Amino acid sequence: MRPFEPAQDFLSLSLQGLQPRQTAWQQHGIDAHWLGHGLLQLSPSQPQPGLPHLLLSAGVHGNETAPIEVLAGIVNDLLDGSLPLQARVLIVLGNLPAMRQGKRFIDYDMNRLFNGQHSSQPAAAEAARAAELEQLALAFFGGATGAKRHYDLHTAIRGSVFERFAIYPYLHDRPHNREQLMWLAQADIRTVLLHSKPAATFSYFTSQHCQADAFTLELGKARPFGQNDLSRFAGIDQALRQVVCGQLPASPPYDASQLQLFRASYDLIKHSGDFVLHLDDDVENFTALPDGMLIAEDGAIRHLAKGGQERILFPNPRVSIGLRAGIIITPSSLD
Repeated sequence: MRPFEPAQDFLSLSLQGLQPRQTAWQQHGIDAHWLGHGLLQLSPSQPQPGLPHLLLSAGVHGNETAPIEVLAGIVNDLLDGSLPLQARVLIVLGNLPAMRQGKRFIDYDMNRLFNGQHSSQPAAAEAARAAELEQLALAFFGGATGAKRHYDLHTAIRGSVFERFAIYPYLHDRPHNREQLMWLAQADIRTVLLHSKPAATFSYFTSQHCQADAFTLELGKARPFGQNDLSRFAGIDQALRQVVCGQLPASPPYDASQLQLFRASYDLIKHSGDFVLHLDDDVENFTALPDGMLIAEDGAIRHLAKGGQERILFPNPRVSIGLRAGIIITPSSLD
């Protein structure tokens, strides 16, 4: 098998709708398999038993470009031999049509279409892709004997009081992985939302159906290709490279002082066209909500802040009716 063409890297091929001359090849001790546009699986040519399985995804929202560039850099360094591979890795670039147009999505928010929800929007351009990614994740993690990890990389459409944060999907009866929480802290992600119910996100799907340690990672603000200061993503870039090449530093004991943990209290659901969010358009994620403040109303439904410790996350009154227009969160700790 001939190697990947250096001038035709994974990201540029995917964005152009092209593919390499070979869909399977070997180079620099790596077995590579092009599974489709935006889909690349990499394994050591001589794997050791019990290797971790690592799913790295970005571009589920097409205008969140910095994480896409981070993953493309990791792939390029793996394929040119400058970064050794000691894991089985599946790279996923999610919403390619939206990436090409610089949009968050084409028809429907893809990160609301996992966990089977794609069947509710069969006409959406994103539905078939979400279903495809579910099946790929199941197949990829199905043969794992080592650790299973999924990091879904995002940037937010607005600023944040805490620039980088993680969303830990609802685990049902499973305990939170404290070692992974400390890994996040080492990656300079020290704010974590512990979700309190199932969701239609990619990370919830892999957590629940693949039993992976999965996280949605919000790493800054969304900007177009070429306008990202990738030095601001150095923490996650280095942390992912260490996982990929098997050179993880010793994990420190769990230290609650290194993290800010929050839990979701409830979602602000947009039930009708009368929905009003009583916050400035440029309000940042994690903005504190004073006790008694009218947060939102939707006809007869009124949401008032209680206690003075609540904050807002992902406020977006322009979502479609029936979707979440924000999350109200409060400080928390592990049990």
